[in-house]
Amino acid sequence: MKSILLIGLGRFGRHTAMKLQSLGHEVMAVDKQEGRVSAILPFVTNALIGDSTRQDFLESLGVRDYDLCIVAIGDDFQSSLETTSLLKELGAKKVVSRASRDVHAKFLLRNGADEVVYPEKQVAEWTALRYSSDHLFDYFSMGDGYAVMEIEVPLAWIGKTIGELDIRNRFRINIMAAKTDGKLDMQITNNTEFTGREKLLVLGKDADIQKCFHD
Repeated sequence: MKSILLIGLGRFGRHTAMKLQSLGHEVMAVDKQEGRVSAILPFVTNALIGDSTRQDFLESLGVRDYDLCIVAIGDDFQSSLETTSLLKELGAKKVVSRASRDVHAKFLLRNGADEVVYPEKQVAEWTALRYSSDHLFDYFSMGDGYAVMEIEVPLAWIGKTIGELDIRNRFRINIMAAKTDGKLDMQITNNTEFTGREKLLVLGKDADIQKCFHD
């Protein structure tokens, strides 16, 4: 369980707060708008109304005590940038900030953000890959051109083992796990035989995975 300070309760911030709480983390949510704070209160550990661009307000939150600070402000880049910078100046352990444009991501990283999330871009990439491929069920980018994808088993692989197919050497990908009827099996060996009922969790370069599992 982590203690998390979440600043900004628009749609992205609200969904982030609710998911974090459901995962068992302690969440302090902050926003300037009273309505947003009132709406999130039932779903988080605590919530406060306040201006995160004010140093005295952030100091009162004790930002050093949080394992993670998330700046989810999406409609006011200046406030997001100032908040990110102040958090780092006040000793925040880790700051993750939301960007809505490529140039915003660059400025946030230069001004205190340890990492940046870019929801619109990331979801757009996921949507394009997911729905342009019949064989692809899920996708997670690992950065630097690598990804984890949930893929159906090719017909040519059914009845054969990983060793027989020599998958790693031939296709330059790794089979991490197989999921059958919703149950995940991570005990994957060269003797694992494909039945065609599985969905595979595959790690590799985007291009290699797409080439291997092309429709």
